Amino acid sequence: MLRRLRLAGFATTVAVLAVACGGTTSAPPAGTTTATPEAATTGTSAPVDRAAMRVDEETAVKAVDTYWRTHFSEHFDGQYKSPRVEGSYVGANGPSCGGEPSVPFNAFYCAPGDFLAWDEQLMEAGYSQIGDAWIYLIIAHEWGHAIQARLNRDQVSVQAELQADCLAGAALQGAAKDGLIEIEPGDSEELAQTLAAVADDYPWTNESDHGNAQERTSAFNTGVQGGVQACA
Repeated sequence: MLRRLRLAGFATTVAVLAVACGGTTSAPPAGTTTATPEAATTGTSAPVDRAAMRVDEETAVKAVDTYWRTHFSEHFDGQYKSPRVEGSYVGANGPSCGGEPSVPFNAFYCAPGDFLAWDEQLMEAGYSQIGDAWIYLIIAHEWGHAIQARLNRDQVSVQAELQADCLAGAALQGAAKDGLIEIEPGDSEELAQTLAAVADDYPWTNESDHGNAQERTSAFNTGVQGGVQACA
């Protein structure tokens, strides 16, 4: 079943939106996970249709995984192996990574366990306040880290978080071209808001990691426009 991800128009509109969304940059925390910081969303939350949200989660996982399974070997050496998807958890009740407990209100890729996981409350917050594009982008970003774990060291950018954003843009646009998700006009603001919400400005991160909203938006847009080759 195709799910609609309104991505069309992103390349032209989001550049304007990003200019007004500056922030500080920060560096990836050392450790075993690559994580998405707590969402800095504002405004009134709408009731969450959890069933619809879970369908979006499942669709995002299937679309991104299928894209990489189909196209990984076109860009990189070796064979693609899907990471495990632990999926949703709540608070500190999620899967541990390298002996460390899960972090509440977070999404992450765990390199030692080769899996993705996300706090359901994080997903609900973004889904309610921003829209369904939040789900697709968070999952595609963390999947980008799984792709990095499958590459040679010299293929992984020192700006690993921005490269993951680029890979997310390439995967979502590529999945749309493959007919795995349907692109509609009008959702560029949701994507821009998502990137702004997860741009680093948090006490547990160091400077120069995930990038500010403008940098993250630019990286994602590079992947949308240029494909995987533009991210390597």
